[in-house]
Amino acid sequence: MSLQLAEQFEANEQYEQAYEEYKKEHEQNPNDLGILERLGHLSLILEKTDEAAFYYYEILKRDVTNPLAYDQLISIYENTDKYKYYIYRGNKNSIEGKLDFAINDFKKALAQAGDDETQIVMTRLTLANLYRQTGNIPKAIDEFNLIIEHDNLNEDIFLQFADIYMNDGAYSSALDVLLRAKKKGFDSDRINEAIAAVYLKDGNAKKAVEYTKDELMKIQCMLELGEIEEAYNRLQALPDKYKNNAKYYTLQAQYYYSAKDYDKALACIEQYDKACPNSPLTYQMRALVYEDKNDEYNAHLNWGKYNILRKNIDIAVNEFLNAVQLKSDDINVLFTLADLLTESGETNHAAEYYERIAKLDPKNKEALRKLAAFREGLGDYGMQVNYLEKLHDADPKDLNTLKDLAKAYEKVKDKNSAIAVYNKYLALVKDPVDYKMAKDKLDKLESYGSADAEDSAGLIDKIMGFFNKTKM
Repeated sequence: MSLQLAEQFEANEQYEQAYEEYKKEHEQNPNDLGILERLGHLSLILEKTDEAAFYYYEILKRDVTNPLAYDQLISIYENTDKYKYYIYRGNKNSIEGKLDFAINDFKKALAQAGDDETQIVMTRLTLANLYRQTGNIPKAIDEFNLIIEHDNLNEDIFLQFADIYMNDGAYSSALDVLLRAKKKGFDSDRINEAIAAVYLKDGNAKKAVEYTKDELMKIQCMLELGEIEEAYNRLQALPDKYKNNAKYYTLQAQYYYSAKDYDKALACIEQYDKACPNSPLTYQMRALVYEDKNDEYNAHLNWGKYNILRKNIDIAVNEFLNAVQLKSDDINVLFTLADLLTESGETNHAAEYYERIAKLDPKNKEALRKLAAFREGLGDYGMQVNYLEKLHDADPKDLNTLKDLAKAYEKVKDKNSAIAVYNKYLALVKDPVDYKMAKDKLDKLESYGSADAEDSAGLIDKIMGFFNKTKM
């Protein structure tokens, strides 16, 4: 009854009474965003700005992307608290993907933070993460360096900072950050495990063992140190709970790889892939196994897939080029290479591989479609027609192909063929809008006289004749 009464009071502009009734309803339904919005709105009408800010903040706690709440909080704080004003404006810009604007807002918020350490740290931390998102790693590092000079931090800040260096392969810098965390009193398992991970990544397994309590990491260190059989025995003796961990399969694979039992290593990698689908590590491990097996083709393929996932497109292209030199009839690989070349802007080179696919599989619709589009882009409408005709043969009822083929015939001035294809299209199309468009085209073509329907060869003959006359 409170909600109906609140709405009635609000409709009658009895705002104070409506506000009190909505508060009662909020106590019963604290997560109802509609009620929170009404409370925020009525608080503003009643000039209860602190209460309004509270309710809009409560909305954001439940819906972090709520644009109304951001707009109202920005408006509330514009003339009363510049720090919060820029923070909320920056958060809104960040959520909307306007990262450069968000960075600018948080820099302005920082200037308004004064001596408040909590505000300074949180603002710089947000700036650091925004810089990471925009790929400006040096700026992110600068912010973290300033952050860790403060007190009252938490270990997550040091772990985030170390992670930046780890991703860049700057292991000594990552280690320095984590050791500074220990000096500041964060002698926790998380920090120690992170230190162990850095040492292991940097090839110092002996040092990593000193810091880790994780059984799987200890076994990995043993494998790295060449203690193969001891590592395997310890791996086999692990309780069943470890066998659901994806890392368990990587360690098994590493053991079998070290023992040169490549088939079992590959089987373990398959198990890992099921646990962590499409992980770069899967392809890296496979590539190493195939290299040891002297299987160059599969090694190149897996290094290629690894580099695709790592966004190293140029390296991936090179790996697939090497693979295709070894085996040139794998259509899936040719497609991957052609698509990578297209993504890199090398459309002419990509077309070569779509041509290879079309030769291997003359009815491959995707390759024919790509080739038709490529020729159209070059203005080579005759070859576009050629590929579209093959595509039509492969799938006579494909409406998009029929429409594209009819238009291509128009471009080469082949009126009769265009009319025939439009008639086929009209016999199949169901959408009334598409039907009308095609019918209008057909009627227009059929209304042309024969003088307007020269074929492309005749037109070229006339042009060449004109140039020959001018040379005489």
